[in-house]
Parts: sequence; C-alpha cells; structure tokens
Amino acid sequence: MSLLDVSNVSKSFSTGRDLLGRPKQRLPAVHDVSFTLDRGECLAVVGESGAGKSTLGRMVLRLIKPDTGRIMFDGVDVLRIGAAEMRRLRQRMQMIFQDPHSSLNPRMSVAEAVAEPLLVHTDLDRAARNRRAAELLDRVGIGRRYLGRYPAELSGGQLQRVALARALTLNPSLIVCDEPVAALDVSVRAQVLNLLRDLQEELGLAYLFVSHDLALVEVIADRVLVMAAGRVVEQGTVGQIFQEPTEEYTRRLLAAIPVPVPRDASGQRMLDATRS
Repeated sequence: MSLLDVSNVSKSFSTGRDLLGRPKQRLPAVHDVSFTLDRGECLAVVGESGAGKSTLGRMVLRLIKPDTGRIMFDGVDVLRIGAAEMRRLRQRMQMIFQDPHSSLNPRMSVAEAVAEPLLVHTDLDRAARNRRAAELLDRVGIGRRYLGRYPAELSGGQLQRVALARALTLNPSLIVCDEPVAALDVSVRAQVLNLLRDLQEELGLAYLFVSHDLALVEVIADRVLVMAAGRVVEQGTVGQIFQEPTEEYTRRLLAAIPVPVPRDASGQRMLDATRS
C-alpha cells in the first residue's frame, strides 16, 4: 500500500463577493489530480507559476481543504477525520516552506523553534526537548552552538536547516517541500539538497517536492508530476520525463532550463560533489 494516495482532488478559489455575499466567480486552482507516493520515495511536482503545485501540497496536509476528491495517508482518509485525529496525524506529515525567514518565529530562539512541536504534541520536559533539539541540529549540520541564537542571526541556508530540523522533530513519514531551496544561493542550494537526500536515505522519508526548477528535480526526485493550469499533463520516472517526454508542455519546460545540472571535470554532478 502506498504511503499517500491522492484521488481526483480539485480546488477553486473565489475572486470576490457581490453585495449579497455570494462569490462573484470561482477560479480553478487544481482540477482532478491523482497520484500516489510510496514510503521513502521523492515525487516532484513541477510546472510554471500558477500551475497549482503549492495548493496541491497544502491540500495533502489539509492546510487547504479540497472541494472534491480523496486523500489517503497510510490508510487514513485525511478529509474525513476529526480535528483531534488530524492533530495526531500531523505529527507524521510535515512541511518545509520556501522562505525560511518567514516560516520561523523571529522571537523564538533556535532551540525553542525546533523543540516547539514536542511542547505541543508530547509531555517531555524542557530538558528532554532541548536535548532533542540539539540532536537534530547536529543531524542537519548546524550544531548545538546555535541553540540560543535567533533567526535574525542566521543565514538563509542555516535557517532552512533549522526549518528542516523542526520538521524532523516528531519523526515524520512525509515531508512536503514547497520550493525549499528557491530562496537560497546556488552553492547553499546544493548543500541543502544533499542534506535532504541524505536524510531521506537515513530515515526512509517520503518527499512531495514542489519546484519550478527542473535541474534540481533531476537530481533529487524518483518520479515527476508535471502540472499546467491546475491539471496533470504528464507523470513518470525522472528518466521518462527528462529523456522521453510525451507532452509539448513538458518539452518546453525542459527546454527552458537555463543551466544544466553542473558537473565537475570527471562528469560527476556538482550536487554530488558538494556532499559533506
């Protein structure tokens, strides 16, 4: 059984309301999308801006409720359970956002930010929460010396590592990565991608990896879901999508990649070469 099974989900948004409070018009954001995601697998969702990628990722976590369709997570119907059960299920479903500066509370120290899920979901005391935070910061390559620092004191790459540590706090099975490296410099981007890949192998994580950058997708994904105007136009393995795309839209996306995945003199991908 797949970890995640999404069937025929659709979502539209109102553009405003008339004097009687009725929606003036509804614009479709996602239309009749279906896919599966296995344990330990990375499925990339790609497409141009406005394709519905981020809306789809948020619906998987029920941050946005779809108008129609079904979302099954490890055999549980995400859309039918109550708030208390959803709160428990969210321990296994986490999200990393594009902008680490806005995803972390500037008034919380790094230790408080990473340990906060433990405060909400467990009865661990403060000392135990801080030990877990320190362990996770070591795991994501920052180190416990940053425990007492605040977001304003860290770089974008360091903040995204903190956000990743926070996402790992409750031992999730699935992480939705919404453009997780788009706001980072190229060299830092490679380091964070390598970290994501290492943690996937180590912990058996499944990623729903939302991105517009196909060069990165080729490196990290196992399969690719191509979206345009809220619809799936093509899906397949990385090899199928990059080497034998069947849709003209996919071919245009591939042709628009400004720079191929960088390689060193031996032909090795630079993302592999920067692995620490």
